[in-house]
Amino acid sequence: MLTVGDKFPSFDLASVPGGPEGLKGNFVQISDTSDAGKWKVVFFWPKDFTFVCPTEIVAFGKLHKEFADRDAVVYGVSIDSEFVHLNWRLHHEDLNKLEIPMLADIKRELSEQTGVLAKDAGVALRATFVVDPQGIIRHVSVNDLSVGRNPQEIVRILDALQSDELCPCNWKQGDDFLKV
Repeated sequence: MLTVGDKFPSFDLASVPGGPEGLKGNFVQISDTSDAGKWKVVFFWPKDFTFVCPTEIVAFGKLHKEFADRDAVVYGVSIDSEFVHLNWRLHHEDLNKLEIPMLADIKRELSEQTGVLAKDAGVALRATFVVDPQGIIRHVSVNDLSVGRNPQEIVRILDALQSDELCPCNWKQGDDFLKV
């Protein structure tokens, strides 16, 4: 699996855009060069139409403005096609309000390149990457298929990374930094 300090791989994936545009059936390509100069939060989920996945996706989506305020974009990725993503958004009450794009890694290329493909299950693990504007991974976490993430923790980590300071355990924006 890729880790902190590694370059996030190149990709070019079809996606269902976030917001009302995503409900119109017009797909867009998103690549590693999209949103150049911004921080990127790329999170993977195993597959659509499951139980834990929508809770995480909705939670990341609800934090869309908080990430945008930090000059960051959020990309959600699974091995499902853009057509499956669209159908799920159209038929899931919480997902049809989703403000972040859903990327289709149907060939499993990005999941394999990042090392998050669960070999036995053939789906992506619940992995999260925080990537700086130069494309370098600054944070990575991965959960078992059965355990959801806390997207608010990713906001806290992004704040700490963007501070360029020494941040103690449980540090949050506004707290004191460690002094050497």
